[in-house]
Amino acid sequence: MKTLTAVILLALLCSGCRDKTPVPPAEPAAAEPEWIELFNGRDLEGWDVKIRGFALGDNYNNTFRVEDGVLKVSYDQYEAYNEEFGHLFYQTPFSHYRLRAEYRFVGEQVPGGPDWAYRNNGFMLHSQSAASMGLHQDFPISLEAQLLGGREAGERPTMNLCTPGSNVVIGGALRTEHCMNSTSKTYRGDQWVTVEMVVLGDSVIHHLVEGDTVLTYHRPVMGGGAISDYNPDAYAEGRPMASGYIAIQAESHPTEFRRIALQDLSRE
Repeated sequence: MKTLTAVILLALLCSGCRDKTPVPPAEPAAAEPEWIELFNGRDLEGWDVKIRGFALGDNYNNTFRVEDGVLKVSYDQYEAYNEEFGHLFYQTPFSHYRLRAEYRFVGEQVPGGPDWAYRNNGFMLHSQSAASMGLHQDFPISLEAQLLGGREAGERPTMNLCTPGSNVVIGGALRTEHCMNSTSKTYRGDQWVTVEMVVLGDSVIHHLVEGDTVLTYHRPVMGGGAISDYNPDAYAEGRPMASGYIAIQAESHPTEFRRIALQDLSRE
């Protein structure tokens, strides 16, 4: 009798088992990609210098340097500026990534620097390589996330877009003008500013300032102008810009960077 009772109880307990769908275990949260420190805080290891009119690797007048853990664009060894536009290229190309940096403008512009270059720098995205630059080429074929500091009066947003040798789509329309403003506020003085660039191949690129998206554009391709003395082999009108190098500018105003880090999103 006890055995029969036990069988009945077990049958009652399991009578609804066949009607219940097993709940799969929750998927573990995806780990955030690690940050790769492109600037090591000590020296220019991993970077290549190219300054207009000088051979690859010639850091004319010690323009790019590291002091006290800060990467500096400096002009204290210049008597005057003669369009020695310079770029510091990270040696590894990327296609899908999130780039974060902290920058500020300091001091005075070197004598002879153009007015538009006052408190002006930038990150060149999807850039051609340093080795492919012409000896007297001024700017690399790239997409420039333009860094600007405010003047005494008037608004001057940062993280604009400039397009040396490139065109983009914004709001469904092809944009061929050289520079387009972001919606950021103006940052004056020597304050540090944190910016990010989210670059997803040749599909979409976002510019962020202090965590807020201030500009978005799509489908970058080679085109337009705003470059000179480039090697023709490096340029092809209409070629999609899906990957390339990251470079920092030197355009005549002292600039400092205390962090440059990247998350590689190519496997996401």
